[in-house]
Amino acid sequence: MVRMLTESPGRGVLLAAAAGTLLSGCYLTQAALGQYRVLHARQPIDALIAAPATPPQLRARLTEVHAAREFASRELGLPDNDSYRSYADIGREFVVWNVVAAPEFSLAPKRWCFPVVGCVAYRGYFHERQAHDLALTLEARGFDVVVEGVPAYSTLGRFADPVLSSMLRYDDDELIATLFHELAHQLIYVKNDSSFNEAFATAVEEEGLKRWLAQRGAARRIDAFDLEQRREAALLALLAPARAQLATLYGSGVSAAQMRAAKQSIFAQLAAEVRALERREGVHYGVYDQWMARGLNNAQLASLATYYDCVPGFERLLAAQQGDLPRFYAAVRALALESRSERHAALCAAASAPAAAP
Repeated sequence: MVRMLTESPGRGVLLAAAAGTLLSGCYLTQAALGQYRVLHARQPIDALIAAPATPPQLRARLTEVHAAREFASRELGLPDNDSYRSYADIGREFVVWNVVAAPEFSLAPKRWCFPVVGCVAYRGYFHERQAHDLALTLEARGFDVVVEGVPAYSTLGRFADPVLSSMLRYDDDELIATLFHELAHQLIYVKNDSSFNEAFATAVEEEGLKRWLAQRGAARRIDAFDLEQRREAALLALLAPARAQLATLYGSGVSAAQMRAAKQSIFAQLAAEVRALERREGVHYGVYDQWMARGLNNAQLASLATYYDCVPGFERLLAAQQGDLPRFYAAVRALALESRSERHAALCAAASAPAAAP
């Protein structure tokens, strides 16, 4: 969905599931407390829909969510549990802020490793200031960094995740797609492979939304979705040559000063091409306003790669199963048993995604 390119390309798996009483440390403490506050704010969606005091606009949106939640389990084979059957008003625009970092001369994202979820290509905080503090520390160490507000996340089914007020910043289709995305994380999750997990969930959300809109007979919304998909593909195709140029540069062995100057030139050219694409398509890729104002960097490209590099491979796999979702999920689970290199050779080879940095 273009949502990931126009707003915040950061969603994912929260580490709060690992933040139990047997673990210590400031990071895990903030994760545990943040998760507790989210869970404490939950209210059953059915009760809110029925309550006379519920604002009409909220009732309408929760009614749509309720129908989509039933569709997710009944038609998409996604987990039938208590997740996304409650609502939590968290009183802020984002629930967490993800920090993504990459070395100055590498497109490979830095990974952080934790119990339960393994190693991931981002680190999430419930307090924006803490995320920016980490970003400053990493920048001082020479990393390219981006901080991304995240409206939704998954605890992999270890808690009954609620629909969050931060998710309501999306329109109905984006909201429903996010619901499918987060439930997909609960269905299949592979430790230490963020790009596999996020691309799988992205593929499921896109296929799920197409089926949801078809079931609703929403012809105009289907046309709008198709247009967004084409525009997203055009932008991702634009990024690919820049990434290839950067990868070649970073492996060239020239001096740091030469590499730094050439890097700046490549990113400046990419920024100009994004603006030219916007003019041609008559669309505005909003996240690039923020990114280009701060200066495009490796971390931003690494973040997009985590979500999108392997999506075409999952789409091919679904097509090979004639669109049969249970068979698709079985094929994905079989791939999950392979080594990371084998999985990526099967799904992501065309994207030439770099290996994750230590």
